[in-house]
Amino acid sequence: MNYEESVEYIHSLLQFGIKPGLERVSMLLSALGNPQEKIKTIHVAGTNGKGSTSTHLANILSSAGYKTGLYTSPYVLSFCERIQINGENIPENDLADAVTRVRGEIEKLNSNGIVITEFEAITAVAFLYFYEAGCDYAVIEVGLGGRFDATNVISKPEACVITSISLDHTKILGDTLSQIAFEKCGIIKEGVLVVTSQNQDTNVLEVIKKTVGKKGANLTVANPQNAEIVFDTPHLVGFSYKCEEYKIKLSGEHQIENAVNVIETALLLGIDKKYIKEGLCKTKMLARMEIMTEPGETPLVIRDGGHNEGCAKALRDFILRYKIKNIKMLIGMMADKDTENYVKFVAPLCDSVTTCTPSNPRAESAENLLGIAKKYCKNCTAVSDPKLAYRQIKNSANKNDTVLICGSFYLMSDVF
Repeated sequence: MNYEESVEYIHSLLQFGIKPGLERVSMLLSALGNPQEKIKTIHVAGTNGKGSTSTHLANILSSAGYKTGLYTSPYVLSFCERIQINGENIPENDLADAVTRVRGEIEKLNSNGIVITEFEAITAVAFLYFYEAGCDYAVIEVGLGGRFDATNVISKPEACVITSISLDHTKILGDTLSQIAFEKCGIIKEGVLVVTSQNQDTNVLEVIKKTVGKKGANLTVANPQNAEIVFDTPHLVGFSYKCEEYKIKLSGEHQIENAVNVIETALLLGIDKKYIKEGLCKTKMLARMEIMTEPGETPLVIRDGGHNEGCAKALRDFILRYKIKNIKMLIGMMADKDTENYVKFVAPLCDSVTTCTPSNPRAESAENLLGIAKKYCKNCTAVSDPKLAYRQIKNSANKNDTVLICGSFYLMSDVF
């Protein structure tokens, strides 16, 4: 298969849906020689902040001289973003080669009635690629939950990080924070290092501590309150933590919490502080409160992928923190997300809201989303086509306006 065919094949496995469980992916990886057991891994679970936490850690490890793989989801512009080594996306030819090999084993399993899902297949491709490329470490972001997520085939990671936990995927993970935390904590293994934040809900912290106790793991609870902001702009934030100054290019107060978790994890792994500083400062994230315009350039353009209440609150706080005004918002969401609890936090801060329909079978229609948006903003319109909607907003914006593209990551890939 070539690159296009390999991506098409992976996406074709979507028809089998999401099927939590480790038996299928374990059989697939066993057929491939269990590459996940032959490299050091760091496992990252949580509701929000997994992507930035994982990317920070991967950059720190590569700064320290380790060949480091990074497996994240979703992607924004290219499927290859999901699998990286030392900050470089997997080359298209390498992806095609790995998918071809994994497909061969999938078809053998299929002949025995074992059906592999899309995420299981991608996870196998990532582990195979990292091992055969000779990675020293791989930072692995959980896809959904933790306990039965395909990435949880790792028998003993070097460290586990539990990022901020809030309500999401409640039909699968449970409808209380304690239930969701229990699922996320499924990545914790016997005797491993575990890092989380003091900012977690008290019920979540209780579940984490209980799980750590049962597993005989070693817990570090990082306290973001000990971080003091030195300077703060949308493009760069400086803060001091434990008598050291760090800089990050990811905006928003929640990113300080993520960075503190990362610092504590890296220190536990024995990474020198100079490499921690270097890795943190070079981290950039597509569509995570990303300022797309240079300082002084107008109109200000921001894109932020997120689909739950926690993401919406973080975006709201970001807008208020930097006193961002005259916002023209373009939003597209998936129908299986809690769209109202997202929209209600952001839309009231906007001068106008344009809804659209991302190109995904699970997308909420622009018209349905419009009905929700009208509850929170007077000036709303629906334009189904994302590219057309963005073009109209950008062309109508003046130098004092802010163009905000937010919601599903599928919208980001549609527009950009």
